[in-house]
Amino acid sequence: MSTPPLVAAFYEQIWNCGKVEAARELLSEAFVFRGSLGAEVQGRAGFVAYVGAVRSALADYRCEILECVSEGNRAFAQMRFSGRHVGVFRGCAPTGKSVHWLGAALFQFEGLRIAQLWVLGDLASLDALLQANQAA
Repeated sequence: MSTPPLVAAFYEQIWNCGKVEAARELLSEAFVFRGSLGAEVQGRAGFVAYVGAVRSALADYRCEILECVSEGNRAFAQMRFSGRHVGVFRGCAPTGKSVHWLGAALFQFEGLRIAQLWVLGDLASLDALLQANQAA
């Protein structure tokens, strides 16, 4: 599997479908994740816990790849994240309303596995939407 299909499998299997067992196939043992939602985790188990926390706060959570470019052992993906706010998220009580935000993800690969991932999301837009939903 080349890097763009690996990125697609990562988002579709682990995030969109919640098949966290796919982490064994897709992520290196020493996987490192840094995300703008405040998470920095090392290892598959920590990442799987993070996925569970996000998916429990945001039902119907989706990660949509808008564009993916790869070179060598790296790939960059422009992303759209969305879900329905059903649990405490970023300090906001659940509203049941949809939220979405844009972001960017930088992947580094070791062989056919993801070794590192750094995700930066537009948290200003996300927080503004969460606050607006709270006020409505």
